[in-house]
Amino acid sequence: KEAVAGLQGADGMKVVTVLGARPQFIKAAAVSRLLRALPGVTEIFIHTGQHYDENMSGVFFSELEIPQPEYNLGVGSGSHGAQTGQMLELVEQVLLQEKPDRVLVYGDTNSTLAGALAAVKLHMPVAHVEAGLRSFNRRMPEEINRVLADHASELLFAPTEAAVRNLRGEGIPEERIKLVGDVMHDAALFYGAKAEIKSDILERLQINRKGYILATIHRAENTDEPRRLRAILGGLLQAAADISVIFPVHPRTRSALKRENLISIDHPDLHMIDPVGYLDMVMLEKHARLIATDSGGVQKEAFFHGVPCVTLRDETEWVELVELGWNRIVPPRSEREVAQALLDSLDHPGGREGFPYGGGDAAAKVVQCLVEGVNS
Repeated sequence: KEAVAGLQGADGMKVVTVLGARPQFIKAAAVSRLLRALPGVTEIFIHTGQHYDENMSGVFFSELEIPQPEYNLGVGSGSHGAQTGQMLELVEQVLLQEKPDRVLVYGDTNSTLAGALAAVKLHMPVAHVEAGLRSFNRRMPEEINRVLADHASELLFAPTEAAVRNLRGEGIPEERIKLVGDVMHDAALFYGAKAEIKSDILERLQINRKGYILATIHRAENTDEPRRLRAILGGLLQAAADISVIFPVHPRTRSALKRENLISIDHPDLHMIDPVGYLDMVMLEKHARLIATDSGGVQKEAFFHGVPCVTLRDETEWVELVELGWNRIVPPRSEREVAQALLDSLDHPGGREGFPYGGGDAAAKVVQCLVEGVNS
């Protein structure tokens, strides 16, 4: 209510938000909660169906306290070209029907790119939340998506000073760049408090606070490369000799583990469980002693909850966390290297003080910029 109180509405303003993956709905929830509370503003959700699973259901939206998408395109999985092309066609049809004042996209998925391209080709202004992130690894499809989405956008909502510098370095006009902070921080504050009340995951798993490592692995660079996958699982197994490991297994990762005959590995302190609901995941993150992940979002959530993180990748977009000492980049080349990094991080937790992601009011800044652009 306090955040909404300082914002002005916009008579007849319509925003279409294009989403396709679970992390995007979490980010959008922070913005949508404020946007939909403003007088005269209509927001329409398009869910492309890029990452459909049972957790992307009514329960998930109920936990986020946002309405079901007005459009569910049901695109599903496929090659990058086929998936993006189908999304582009279907999103365009919705935009032609809805005729929004703004098209809002988040992050770096194929849905982000399809939404941005469909809008800009129809001469509809695009706003990109989480603009300016760069891994500088053009082999990552996410890197291509985020670069192209940024250059198609009229408003670029950068979460950090580093993101702003990246955009300036690529020649983006200064007036299009808005340093707003990170909407994931808003979400962490809001849902972290709710998880404490509503989640009983620690009791169900019979684990103690600060008594486990939480692991999440889903990126193709790890799941599709057998050596890396074996290094990660072997490292987790070695670490489990010292501390329990909770490993919610992503569907892509489960398929890869089955392919490599690793899914049935039995260890009393490595708990490979099904994916959990959002509030349960927040609770697991908040109370882990250490997080091991290849997820960009989980890296930040670890920091927001004051938990050290080992990132099992060759690079990260969130360089600030490495510089502050909260995040450690560990390419998963061998079981020994992964295990040693995890155990070392248990002995040297935390990092320096510093907060590069704003003060938890990024969503309000995004909404204000959107409204000002329409009112001007």
